Amino acid sequence: MPILSLAFKSLLNRRVTASLTVFTIAVSVTLLLGVEKIRIEAKTSFANTISGTDLIVGARSGAIPLLLYSVFRIGNATNNISWESYRDIADNPQVAWTIPLSLGDSHRGFRVLGTSRDYFEHFRFSRERRLAFAAGGPFEDVFDAVLGANVAESLGYRLGDPFIVQHGLGQGGFASHQDKPFRVAGILAKTGTPVDRTVHMSLEGIEAMHVDWRGGTPVPGLTVSAEEARAMDLRPMAITAFLVGLKSRLAIFSMQRRINEYRAEPLLAVLPGVALQELWNLMGTAETALSAISILVVVTGLFGMLTMLLSSLNERRREMAILRSVGARPLHVFGLLALEATILTALGTALGLALLYLSLAVAQPIVDARFGLYIPITLPTGRDMAVIGLVVLAGFVAGAVPALRAYRRSLADGMMVRT
Repeated sequence: MPILSLAFKSLLNRRVTASLTVFTIAVSVTLLLGVEKIRIEAKTSFANTISGTDLIVGARSGAIPLLLYSVFRIGNATNNISWESYRDIADNPQVAWTIPLSLGDSHRGFRVLGTSRDYFEHFRFSRERRLAFAAGGPFEDVFDAVLGANVAESLGYRLGDPFIVQHGLGQGGFASHQDKPFRVAGILAKTGTPVDRTVHMSLEGIEAMHVDWRGGTPVPGLTVSAEEARAMDLRPMAITAFLVGLKSRLAIFSMQRRINEYRAEPLLAVLPGVALQELWNLMGTAETALSAISILVVVTGLFGMLTMLLSSLNERRREMAILRSVGARPLHVFGLLALEATILTALGTALGLALLYLSLAVAQPIVDARFGLYIPITLPTGRDMAVIGLVVLAGFVAGAVPALRAYRRSLADGMMVRT
């Protein structure tokens, strides 16, 4: 206890350099724990994006592109699927349900998804959780829409509010369907998945917007009003992709092979879990690089502390000699310096943990709104405590270097005045 009290008083006497050292270690620990938490939550978020779906079917391209545009709403399909092919596969006796997906439009930077009411019935996320409505319900009219939680929150929409869909992607698209406004019929509860950043409408609504368009552009001289569009045959000609749920999990591979060998048009069926793992493995290099950088930052912080202790050791030669002269043993001197380094590291890790939670509280809504990654604020995990313990241990080891040098110095060395 006397050595502990003496260590605190010694650090207070050098409060400026000690504070800078503590802050450096705190930032390092914040980065290390923050990268680890983001990595874990990102992986969990990836795994929870879609659940209970046996196959994702789209035009033949690749498993990862198909997963990105159909589930994460990133990128575009290389081709569409004809409605006839979709119905042929959906009517297979082994298929329990399907969810058609039609992409291509946007609203103020948010993707628009055309689908059927089966989407709200069969889509699952995060271990078989169903979609729930925070307000309203599924679309009933051709020009009804259901908003994801982030869309409604970011744009301030409420039930009954009208809005215009833009043709194409981006913040404003390149053309607007101003003659066919949609109405907010429902707002989904938050899911922490890309569903939150999606505007959902019926396939008929997608078709109604484009009845006077051909090849992605308006037909000159042809104008069809919203009421006229309602009376037309709005069965879609093609869709972007669709999700498949089978009656038996044993039929997954046979159905996948049947779809991949489909003769009417080139199609690709992928298992969501396998595609998610491929995507995560693709990001593994960046994940490893981030972890390595954060570890190097911590090592840099510890080296900074070591440099501070070594540089101050020569100035403290007289202090160490006085301690020895009043009865302190070499082991006491060693313990004092090692304890100072441990205290600095412990204070730095504690401050780093506090900075981490403060950063999470500030960044959580921003990251959720912009990237769809929900990072819960939870108590430190066992892994976090293990990392903190290792950092404190590393601090003790770093402090042992100047402590060992002080231990080896003689009493007379501190009493000599060098010029």
